[in-house]
Amino acid sequence: MRHLYFIFEFTGFLIGFPIGLLLGFFIFIFSSKPVDVKDPDIKSLSECDSNSLVDLFSEIPPWVKHPDFERIDWLNKALHDMWPYLDKAICKIIRNTAEPIFAEYTGCLQSQYLPTEFSNIGFQSLNLGTFPPTIYGIRVHETNENELVIEPAIRWAGIPHITVVVKLLSVQFIVQLMDVQVFAMPRIILRPLVPTFPCFGNITVTLIDKPYVDFGLRLLGGDVMAIPGFYQFFQEYIRNQVASLYLWPQTLNIPILQAPLSGTIKKPVGILHVKILKAKKLLKMDIIGTSDPYVIIQLTGESLPPKKTSIKMRNLNPEWNEDFNLTVKDPESQFIQFNVVDWDKFGTHDPMGMQILPLKSLTPDNTQEFTLDLVKNKNPYDPQNKKKRGQLVVQLTYNPFKEESSSGIHDSGPLDGHQLIDAKKLGIKSRNRSRRQSMSIDMSSQLHAAGLLLVTVQGAEELESKLYESPNPYVLVLFKGEKRKTKMIKRSHRPYWNEEFQFVVEEATLKESIRFAVKSKKRHLFAYRFRKKELLGYIDINFSDVVYNGRIRGEYNLINSRNGVIHVELHWSAT
Repeated sequence: MRHLYFIFEFTGFLIGFPIGLLLGFFIFIFSSKPVDVKDPDIKSLSECDSNSLVDLFSEIPPWVKHPDFERIDWLNKALHDMWPYLDKAICKIIRNTAEPIFAEYTGCLQSQYLPTEFSNIGFQSLNLGTFPPTIYGIRVHETNENELVIEPAIRWAGIPHITVVVKLLSVQFIVQLMDVQVFAMPRIILRPLVPTFPCFGNITVTLIDKPYVDFGLRLLGGDVMAIPGFYQFFQEYIRNQVASLYLWPQTLNIPILQAPLSGTIKKPVGILHVKILKAKKLLKMDIIGTSDPYVIIQLTGESLPPKKTSIKMRNLNPEWNEDFNLTVKDPESQFIQFNVVDWDKFGTHDPMGMQILPLKSLTPDNTQEFTLDLVKNKNPYDPQNKKKRGQLVVQLTYNPFKEESSSGIHDSGPLDGHQLIDAKKLGIKSRNRSRRQSMSIDMSSQLHAAGLLLVTVQGAEELESKLYESPNPYVLVLFKGEKRKTKMIKRSHRPYWNEEFQFVVEEATLKESIRFAVKSKKRHLFAYRFRKKELLGYIDINFSDVVYNGRIRGEYNLINSRNGVIHVELHWSAT
């Protein structure tokens, strides 16, 4: 009997379901009346009211709002026609750049526990879609410098197909980037202008305003941005990261011509001595009405890590009296930036205020004290900058380098102890100074030197390892207790680094030496397996040789190596 009821119910469902769909279709067709679609009202901007203009203001092209912007429809037409080819070329560059990075990450997983076939990262699909970026307007600045300044307003609402597959063991994770929107106004500087095609040696890119970046992200087919609160947090985080890297005065430098032709590779021209004295009337960032401030110091256009002061706990009027030295490459265009930050034990540290100061306002070889009013950001039109955030008191001294003692490049060699040199040109300070302006002193005496030591590790040859068939070499440079390390080159007997390091020398004896230690290390995946390091060879170069010659470049046979050779260059600039 129960089976009979089931048959009747199933039969009724099969008959009733299509009948219900058919009846609903006819009711929808014959009961709804057609509605005429009205044409949109088209008005000129002068006929719109103030509320409509406010709503439309963000969509108005810059060439309408600003008279110095120009329309370039011809360039947008050219971009549209060339986009299929530009898409392939840009994607090829992205692949060539990203694949070595992916290989480096997966290399540490390729061991006896995780073979190569069980760990991999790669692109499943990569194209930027059919819609090219649109330039809504462009303006060109005229300057007295040997440069060309261009500011385009760029918008790109593309539909790219970017899919990355991460394979770990037997599990595949598919990450998809979609619906990308980017609105930005970069400043592009072509300098210097040279009589060699393409007639400029370097491209400098910076952002005038904070860019707008929006995109969708899918993981394993699910929309990650649909997680409550994650969308706003992640989008704002990406925008802040882009702004911190490239928002003015931060820049991105792209060399075009080689150094002899372009002259764009800037060498240090002086040392900036910074002394953080104190701060006054800082903001109360903690619940208990205090703050834990410290200061971050950095020069614009410099890729070195920023300097940081110590943390003053629970203090709104801290005193540091801490000294720092920064190398200056272009005093006419560089700025020094101070960021006062509140330290937090958990989470991110909160910014309390910042200020920038152009180096061209400093008088060389003169100590100057500044009392800086802290602001929220670098935007001078931001009304939040009117809020009082305290003051920072600093001392700055810019010491430009003196002319080099010799223009040639010398091979290293033993220094004659009885040779007389001009101590003033080499930046050498004697404990017992003579009243004579030009003095000649014996190199064998106890002397001190001040200036900048530039060390370039170019490469090595014929490296051999006793532990592994192919070493993973890197170079450790040691001078005056400071260490600098090159990147590690995997599985190479002839590595090439071409990395430059800087040592700011306030006072160093000429009896010191610079050590170059070539080492190799083997990475293992699991924590209980220690990283095995091996010394492949080393050399020591006398600091006095570099000071006397001004510049040394050559190849040196490694000690404790059968055939190993290292190529280095050292350059001394005195203050």
